[in-house]
Amino acid sequence: MSDQKETVSRPWFVYLLQCGDGSIYTGITTDIARRLAMHESGKGAKYTRMRGPLTLLGLEAYPDRSSASRAEYAIKQLSPAAKREKALAMMSAHPSR
Repeated sequence: MSDQKETVSRPWFVYLLQCGDGSIYTGITTDIARRLAMHESGKGAKYTRMRGPLTLLGLEAYPDRSSASRAEYAIKQLSPAAKREKALAMMSAHPSR
């Protein structure tokens, strides 16, 4: 038996939030519930602090931080309408979220 602990790789998530002013925030995390709670309590990203209430529009899992960061960057380059379309695609792929 090996003395090394098995490391379980947790997925990274790209998520889209609609802010109270209608803008869309995109971020990444390994723990979506914790991160959303941080945003709601005003301890999340500076951008979302004064833009509540927040609504989760979409969520997508990635195997590692690097791929999640690349996806986040690509989404941030989209127009607001295209971000909303992306969010709908994310949620229809995972309707239980």
